[in-house]
Amino acid sequence: MAVQERRRVLVRRYSLFERVVHWAVAVTFVYLMLSGLALFWPPFFWLAQVLGGPTLVRIMHPIVGIAFIVALLVMLAMWAKDMVLDRLDIEWLKAAPKYAAGQEEGIPESGRFNAGQKLLFYLQVVAGILLLLSGIVLWFPTQFPAGLRQVSFIVHDLFAIAAIGALILHVYMGLFYIRGSLQGMVEGVVSRAWARAHHGRWYRQVEGTSAVIEEGHD
Repeated sequence: MAVQERRRVLVRRYSLFERVVHWAVAVTFVYLMLSGLALFWPPFFWLAQVLGGPTLVRIMHPIVGIAFIVALLVMLAMWAKDMVLDRLDIEWLKAAPKYAAGQEEGIPESGRFNAGQKLLFYLQVVAGILLLLSGIVLWFPTQFPAGLRQVSFIVHDLFAIAAIGALILHVYMGLFYIRGSLQGMVEGVVSRAWARAHHGRWYRQVEGTSAVIEEGHD
């Protein structure tokens, strides 16, 4: 009797456009993080030389900041429906300590994004908007009163720290905690087993559609 071949089943998680927007947000934010550290924290001033010199960094930081906000707003419009918190997300948040400890029992299934991802996304959007508004004041200091400039410095620093912290957590979760996540954002696909395990509600929504494809052999 012939042995039946098993084919590897993949699930389309992100379109090319989604991946381009995501990486545009990521690359511009990393530049802003490094150049911001160089401009505002003296111990990191050496980064300015790595990025082309202090003069270039001062010119490029606000320009790249605008590019970051544009890409972030495109992402917000693109994923607005997927990022809405629902009842099961609230239950997921209540069970978040179990999730952080690597337990699976009692944790509600996630949609396309889990509640933790949604909250990180909201944090980045709010931080991005406040960084833009405070950054405008710092970009054109002579156009604004001294009190507003001082508040803008504080807001800019605090929300830059918050955004950097969110980025570090996002990278850690994607690279080390939920293995296989990076494949989705690089190649656009994940394994069916990964989709079922980490985003079961979403998988059932796309099951039986063109998003589920067979490619290669196990």
